[in-house]
Amino acid sequence: MEQTRVFDRIADDERLDTVGDALRRGVQAILRPGVVKDLLHGVFLGHPLHPALVQVPIGCFASAAVLDIGGSSREATRLIGLGVLSSVPAAAAGLADYADSQQDHRRVGVVHAAANSTALVCYVTSLALRARGRERAGVWSALAGLTFSMAGATLGGDLAFRRAVGANHSEQASRLGPADWCDLGPVEQFAEAEPIRRDAGEIPVLVVRRGGEFSVLHDLCSHMSGPLSEGKLTEVGGVDCVRCPWHGSVFRLDDGRPAHGPATAPQQRLDSRVRAGRLEVKTA
Repeated sequence: MEQTRVFDRIADDERLDTVGDALRRGVQAILRPGVVKDLLHGVFLGHPLHPALVQVPIGCFASAAVLDIGGSSREATRLIGLGVLSSVPAAAAGLADYADSQQDHRRVGVVHAAANSTALVCYVTSLALRARGRERAGVWSALAGLTFSMAGATLGGDLAFRRAVGANHSEQASRLGPADWCDLGPVEQFAEAEPIRRDAGEIPVLVVRRGGEFSVLHDLCSHMSGPLSEGKLTEVGGVDCVRCPWHGSVFRLDDGRPAHGPATAPQQRLDSRVRAGRLEVKTA
């Protein structure tokens, strides 16, 4: 499809990296790892926050267009005002996700952000024109804003559904992991407090030994499939965790839940046991 080829050309356009990389550095300089960043990623929800927040401004802007066409300009103005205000947290959440995405995703994200920013300028202009009594010009400015907003939403759909930005990249582990006990090798092969990768049936797993206990998680990070076995062990609130080497997501070793984003979905945890001096695992 021609539309798909357009999106792919955007994703392959290295000229966008100058703007994209500068934007990423700016976001990372302002938005440091912690409570606010986790909130904007949607860690507390278990899925990204940005797609939920954008429903408010898009709904307001689309409804305002219907009212404008129907001649209810005053009510449309109120909806546009609400849409502009609700765009702020939606954009903040989107920027948080953008800063922790892959480079080809960021290229599409730059154009997505540019379209939405242009839409926002059109809507702010529309409010200013309406305040001066120039209703007709305000309506046309709002309709231009809706056009850019829909273009931005289309690019957002490509990011979410074709490029799987925000999707749970560890979801398949529950279906592909071993349903029965699977041998991972002698226990002496697993050094104390060292991330080690093994294959359990059809999936790679992270194994961490702590004394006589073993923690086994799906090795591919739920955020962007980064190899957790190449990450570092850390502690969050006294709980042993592993940090993804790609984008810094932190997962609890005991249950796989994210302690810090950008990941929002948990890692699949596997049951483990030691039998005859060998470590065995199966899907929990």
